[in-house]
Amino acid sequence: MTSEQISAKELKKVAPVFGQLSFDDHEQVVFCQDKDTGLKAIIGIHNTVLGPALGGTRMWNYQSEWEALNDVLRLSRGMTFKSAVTGLNLGGGKAVIIGDAKTQKTPELMRRFGRFVDSLSGKYITAEDVGMETSDMDIVNEVTKHVCGISESRGGTGNPSPITAHGVYMGMKAAAKYKFGTENLEGKTIYVQGIGHVGEALVERIAKEGANVFVTDINQERLEEVSKKYGVKIYTGNDLYAETMDIYAPCALGATINDETIAKLQAAVISGAANNQLENEVIHGQMLKDKGIVYAPDFLINAGGIINVYAEIEKWSKAQIMDKTENIFNTTLDILTRAEQESITTHQAALRVAQNRIDERKKEK
Repeated sequence: MTSEQISAKELKKVAPVFGQLSFDDHEQVVFCQDKDTGLKAIIGIHNTVLGPALGGTRMWNYQSEWEALNDVLRLSRGMTFKSAVTGLNLGGGKAVIIGDAKTQKTPELMRRFGRFVDSLSGKYITAEDVGMETSDMDIVNEVTKHVCGISESRGGTGNPSPITAHGVYMGMKAAAKYKFGTENLEGKTIYVQGIGHVGEALVERIAKEGANVFVTDINQERLEEVSKKYGVKIYTGNDLYAETMDIYAPCALGATINDETIAKLQAAVISGAANNQLENEVIHGQMLKDKGIVYAPDFLINAGGIINVYAEIEKWSKAQIMDKTENIFNTTLDILTRAEQESITTHQAALRVAQNRIDERKKEK
């Protein structure tokens, strides 16, 4: 017998799952592994009080299994409150696949993942997220019916990114109205960090409205393409957070709002598509409030995607999808106003609305 000293840093002092803040009373965490396809995935099911847990699958080249676990726990928890605050009869879930989507994703791997989803008998419904395309969901759909975001030719609603971006755009306009007294973004300086599918669609909308847009991304080729396509500027400085701007729109990965960035941040409004933008939702939500920066809660304004895929279950028309998504404007304005009236952070205000809805449903049951 041999014994190995396990790094307390990675195992978080021998409480790698239940002991983590991100676990937050998850109902179920499923670890999926298949040697033949190389699949390593984790499915997090946070809460199913309002309905089945619906949330996309993200494929990312995580630095460690702990990083992947923490991500899926944070994301699935966020989905619970996203659906609740938006008024959808859905719970919160998410899945991550560990690997490089460009080099390791195969049809066989996606089918194997789909079988794991199917084994949960509808408690978790998947869809696309970072590293995934509509075509990948079509492959998953070959082995399970518990998937949304499939192509329109298969009876789905297709790529949810444009609808997600439209919801963020609505939330941004609401935050602008609250902060500046007008929802008009013309002339406003907006920095968009991350120009994937959703980021690009957001850039298109705010550029069309006449905003002064700067874009940044790790992909230089994408930057050139988006800059030329929409007539926006590429940010070439060294510290985006220290730049003077009206609106900061984080549209890449999360946790960009933290001790270091808040200290430098010059924005009046934060409104973007990324999930889990606050590294610590309590501490950093309060720091933004103290600094007078209006934060449009991410899980509220990026809910257009979940609305779009939920439409496949409810058989909503495109007009109904758009109506629901545009209502994010009203909900955001209500949340910002409520936060001011109750002297709490905007994140806390959105969370309360979502949690109250969940609690009321529990009483009914």
